[in-house]
Amino acid sequence: MKVAVIYNRESTKVINLFGIPNREKYGLQSIQRILNSLKKGGHQAVAIEGDKDLIDRLEEFMPRVIKGELPGMALNLSYGIQGQARYTHVPGILEMVGLPYVGSNPLAHSLALDKVVAKMLFVQNGVPTPQFAVIPTPDSPLPDLEFPLIVKPKNEAVSFGIQVVDTKEDLKKAAQAIFNEFGQAVLVEQYIEGREINVGLLGNGSNVETFLPAELIFGDSGPNIYTLEDKKRTSGREVGVQCPADLDDKTTCDAQDIAKSAFEVLGCYDCARVDMRLDKNGNLYVLEINSLPSLGEHGSYVAAAESMGMNFTALINRLIQTASSRYFGTPEPPSLQTQKLAAKDVVFGFLTKSRDMIEKKIESWVSISSRTDDPAGIRVAAQKLDKTLKEIGMKPVADFTDHRDIWTWESPKGFRRGTLFISQLDVPRGLNSGYEYFRRTPEWLFGEGIGSSRAQLVQFEFMLRAMKSVRRFSRTRVGFACYADEGRHCDESAAILTQAAASASRVVVLKPGNVGDFMIVSRRGQQQYRLIVEGKSVKLGQSGRHTDIMKTLYMKLLEISKLNNKKARTGISAVDFKTEAFPERLPHRVQVLIQASYPTAAKGRELHAALKRIFKGDGLKWNLIAISERPPMLERKVNLQLIKTIQDIAGQWDIPLLTESSLWPSPAGMVPDPVPVACGLGPVAKDLYTSREAVSRISIVQRTLMMAQFLLNTAEE
Repeated sequence: MKVAVIYNRESTKVINLFGIPNREKYGLQSIQRILNSLKKGGHQAVAIEGDKDLIDRLEEFMPRVIKGELPGMALNLSYGIQGQARYTHVPGILEMVGLPYVGSNPLAHSLALDKVVAKMLFVQNGVPTPQFAVIPTPDSPLPDLEFPLIVKPKNEAVSFGIQVVDTKEDLKKAAQAIFNEFGQAVLVEQYIEGREINVGLLGNGSNVETFLPAELIFGDSGPNIYTLEDKKRTSGREVGVQCPADLDDKTTCDAQDIAKSAFEVLGCYDCARVDMRLDKNGNLYVLEINSLPSLGEHGSYVAAAESMGMNFTALINRLIQTASSRYFGTPEPPSLQTQKLAAKDVVFGFLTKSRDMIEKKIESWVSISSRTDDPAGIRVAAQKLDKTLKEIGMKPVADFTDHRDIWTWESPKGFRRGTLFISQLDVPRGLNSGYEYFRRTPEWLFGEGIGSSRAQLVQFEFMLRAMKSVRRFSRTRVGFACYADEGRHCDESAAILTQAAASASRVVVLKPGNVGDFMIVSRRGQQQYRLIVEGKSVKLGQSGRHTDIMKTLYMKLLEISKLNNKKARTGISAVDFKTEAFPERLPHRVQVLIQASYPTAAKGRELHAALKRIFKGDGLKWNLIAISERPPMLERKVNLQLIKTIQDIAGQWDIPLLTESSLWPSPAGMVPDPVPVACGLGPVAKDLYTSREAVSRISIVQRTLMMAQFLLNTAEE
């Protein structure tokens, strides 16, 4: 499990430093000791400062989960940064963002921190506690309590401002010091002369356990109370911990029962420490409950756990198990037992446990540049892909591979009468454009080609690895065709892709899904033309006696713009110009790149005919050349069952999967009629082919799981 250890130490990452500052801190050595213990327990753990960047860092470490996947957990050690009720700040954030955590909720922390409210609840519920009173303001009358008294701030922890006083004058001074330093009401309670007993608790409800009582040993010097200086080890004396305390059985049981009652009265969770005093007559009094007990190695909570045979590593991991049981109903997240789980659940477990590895693989792919016009880069990428797939057990298919623009692999059973997946290897960006490095945000992964190519390559790899995890790979008919001329409109790979698709029973194109959790059920076709217009070379002053090539071309382009028809789903535009002219003369030759999109082949032919009609005459020489054609993907009946099957699988895992049409072409349009095809089933991506290209992190694992389940179903047919 991923565990984030949240703490506060030197943080100033807040909007403003304002209010009462926190003075409680964990040492870095203690934090590292906790991290090491979690790692020994098999957890993946990081330490995160509990400041305003907490949510972003948590999302980066443990992104959103899918149905059935246990989220990560926080081990909250945060005392807060500033202000009131500081213990509640991080638990409140964790409650808001929906992240499970070890320890009490904000309400229990608030009650425990407000010593007056806590004592009122103790009195109401029969939990013994010393007599007390509150001095709300500096001008308030002093309480009528018998000296000696103990004075402390109403809402502070760890002995801040605590003093024992024997006279009214000392009480006034101590109270005024608290008003001056903490700006809050003063709690005054009867000082109980005697021994200080701490009882640790671990668990919840009927399963809460109490540690054996521990006693603080103060020695002969200094006050018989645990001061802030003692805790900081600056008092000049050593306060020891004896555990178990030297108590008779009855007193031990009474202390444990009282501790449980205090724990339940305040509604604490998972762990706490109840501090008591034992007077000379054997009476126990609850002083306070620490809802966030220290896990420092010198603390009584850790010492009590060790006295019961629970070393530090065991204690830290037991805390995780305790919270896990409270949230998930099991002592710990269930381990994957292949022989005991259904194959789909094992696939699920494999992929959700592999999330970090999947993202690392994507990062490694982003580091390899394979732009369309970079044959050396494409060769390196193809070799990397070939090595990866061969390691899994795929083998090259020579009939559908040219080692330049397309490569195809298949499983041991081949892909004929099985499923062919198609993806691209090249990134259609110019060689002179800037390179985009990998980076991560809580919701998105960014990097060159990450959405158009890289995420899909890793998606397919882990689909196969998931099949191997349930020993279904060898009996699965699956192929993978990867082409590297997307930037050249699949001119070279089209014929081979069509032939390979004709050999399969179904085709899935791993183009990226669209934002909004869409897959693609239809795509427009695309035609590119090169128009060459030639006229006479004339000087600027002679333009009136000859046809103005630029003006005439402009009028023709205005005419073709009228062919755009939203209802008919046709679009056409000039996308590039190149002019040729002699020095001091007007252009005499112009090349124009024209791009047209259309929903059906018939509409494509209509556009072609219209262009031929428009580009002629007017004393100029017109040459319209078709340079590439991407056929449309139609909403065919044969595709409906395949699409429904995939959507049903998505529904099983509560993965959102909607359908829509797209303007962009894809190899799905090259799949021959008898073969069903689905497209846009790669991870959800945005801003393709730009410097902001990104892929949704949650969709990577969602869609890898979805397609692995699809493969699993076909293997069991």
